[in-house]
Amino acid sequence: MDYLYLIIGFVILLSSGDLLVKGGVALSSHFKISTLVVGVTVISFGTSAPELFVSLGAALSGSPDIAIGNVVGSNISNIALVLGFTAILLPLPVKSNSLKFDWPVMMGASLLFVAFAQNNLIETWEGIVFLILLVAFMIFTVMKSRGNESEEFKKPKQSIFMAIVLIVLASVGLYFGADLLVGAAKNIARGYGVSERVIALTLVAFGTSVPELATSVIAALKKEMDISVGNIIGSNIFNILGVLGLSSVVKNIFVSNDVLNFDLIWMLAISFLLFLLVLPIKKAKLHRWKGFVLVLVYTIYIFFIFAQ
Repeated sequence: MDYLYLIIGFVILLSSGDLLVKGGVALSSHFKISTLVVGVTVISFGTSAPELFVSLGAALSGSPDIAIGNVVGSNISNIALVLGFTAILLPLPVKSNSLKFDWPVMMGASLLFVAFAQNNLIETWEGIVFLILLVAFMIFTVMKSRGNESEEFKKPKQSIFMAIVLIVLASVGLYFGADLLVGAAKNIARGYGVSERVIALTLVAFGTSVPELATSVIAALKKEMDISVGNIIGSNIFNILGVLGLSSVVKNIFVSNDVLNFDLIWMLAISFLLFLLVLPIKKAKLHRWKGFVLVLVYTIYIFFIFAQ
């Protein structure tokens, strides 16, 4: 039965990803905000809903390895697997704004996460700092976009109300689809005696990253490249500042030495690798061979996780 739930979960996630892209594109046109900003904010929040609910639930139920592993594993798979696979399907041009502002914010949030985790604990006050930084990032991003008068906007295909309805429906679908997929994956993995940390970093992280995968692939196929890249960077920012921030405000989260000395290093390294792969900034693009490199790095990471 768990294998059937896996398939149903994937179908729901793919359908919801399509709705999220449609709603996001319509909103960007109505409010004269670039699709990149919509990808970094509205869409990334929607696709990060599964991570939020999984980590919150894990923190409250006393499973810190799942709460932390879900965030770290999702950030790794978002870049190395999701963005890599999307680039293999269709090379992705990357706007300079993503590299000059969004990527530094993502890297800064990642480094702050590592700094806060040095005492093996993410405490309430640190979670509050994360949430304040998230709000500041959101406000600055939207204001910066509204000040750009040079961008042309397509005529929206949906009304504002319908766009919001699509985003809400998509977010609900992403949550339930991810819940089905993650639950089934965890049951299957436990049947093979896999540890909670490994389950969180691999199956749970992959399951909660499937919304990003579905949304990014569909956005790329619809030629909305800014949403593909912006969605991933925005999701990684939201995972740390929003998901981890809110979870640690609710309850202090323990960070194991394995996560601190291995997984967080991989997260930082893969984030930096993304920057190197899209250079030079003026002609930034993720070519197919770069997508293969990212997927290969993800495969190596998973190998080491299970080898441990």
